[in-house]
Amino acid sequence: MNFGALIGVGAQALTRNRMRAALTVLGIVIGVAAVIAVLAIGQGARAAVQAQIRALGANTLSVIPGTVTAGGARGGMGGITTMTLEDAEAIRKEVPSIAAVAPMVRTVGQVVFGNSNWGTSIQGTTAGFTDIRQWPVESGAFITDSDVRGAAKVAVLGASVVRELYGDQDPIGTTIRIKDIPFRVIGVLSVKGGSGWGGDTDDTVIIPITTAQRKLMGITHVNNITTSVVSEGRVVEATDQITDLMRQRHKIRPGMPDDFFIRTQQDAASTADQTSQVMTMLLASIAAVSLLVGGIGIMNIMLVSVTERTREIGIRRAIGAKRKDILAQFLIEAAFLSLAGGAFGVVIGVVAASLVSSFAKWPTMVQPEAVLLAFGFSSLVGLFFGFYPARRASQLDVIEALRYE
Repeated sequence: MNFGALIGVGAQALTRNRMRAALTVLGIVIGVAAVIAVLAIGQGARAAVQAQIRALGANTLSVIPGTVTAGGARGGMGGITTMTLEDAEAIRKEVPSIAAVAPMVRTVGQVVFGNSNWGTSIQGTTAGFTDIRQWPVESGAFITDSDVRGAAKVAVLGASVVRELYGDQDPIGTTIRIKDIPFRVIGVLSVKGGSGWGGDTDDTVIIPITTAQRKLMGITHVNNITTSVVSEGRVVEATDQITDLMRQRHKIRPGMPDDFFIRTQQDAASTADQTSQVMTMLLASIAAVSLLVGGIGIMNIMLVSVTERTREIGIRRAIGAKRKDILAQFLIEAAFLSLAGGAFGVVIGVVAASLVSSFAKWPTMVQPEAVLLAFGFSSLVGLFFGFYPARRASQLDVIEALRYE
């Protein structure tokens, strides 16, 4: 028998039991659709996290106070108070690979306007903040170097603070009170969105760092120094230069631990990427189990088919069909089932990913590689589990098969 005839015989055999074939295909459909949908959701989440990190600046690094104690524990932000505005100014002047510097202090406080009040984060910083964070002002202006030098009582509000205190009213030029100190509102930041950890980035008030230190917090140190490097390729160079400068300024002897540590967005991006990949592969592996279940279903239905068609196999062998023809015929039937399941599964998986993106508002990204992987794996599963029944059919004794009732 030629290949075309084998395909025709296989298709005819499957159409005799349409319901049974459809139920067998369903296992493959569910498996392929689940794999594609899970990979699309995983890749979409990964891309969203990377986009959030890039929005903070891929060439951004932060210098944070901290040191190793006797017990081996590292003190985090605020654990020690050795970093100052002078350190930030030294980094700006003496580190050639740095483009901008923004020292920061943070506190929380109740902000009052008229009869409204709102508890929020108060951040003290300098004019370089918007460039480093890539967070432009939507209306009004940001704080200036002159505001920082004069410890001016001016404030720039996040969008969430404006919504809670002002509603639809324009806040520019109004006066708010923070810890009973009046501040003139000079600007409103553009909407930034969630922080990715359940927080609200827009729920903040920005004031000059000197004002926060002297009039709100009564301190002289800074909580961290955020910098932007001139290019992503020089992040390592900038890290080394800042480390050398800070050790020199803080008079740290050779062999002694740093009283600070440096974190880059590349570290965060790498960690988030690895976590996302592990979770995606874990979920895809779980979804792939349904493909194996579908393959077992194909083996089961093919074994039943061999039993039901034993006499037919004997007749074909008697009139000249070879063992390889019988093997090929049943393999083609198994391939039909797996390919049909794979095709329908691809369509359903893509549609499912789109529905998740539309209704659940989760980011999804269907990649051609994922589609090819799921479809190819389903085909291999069908052939693998179809081989044993096909071989069993080809090994049947002709005389015994003809006698089978």
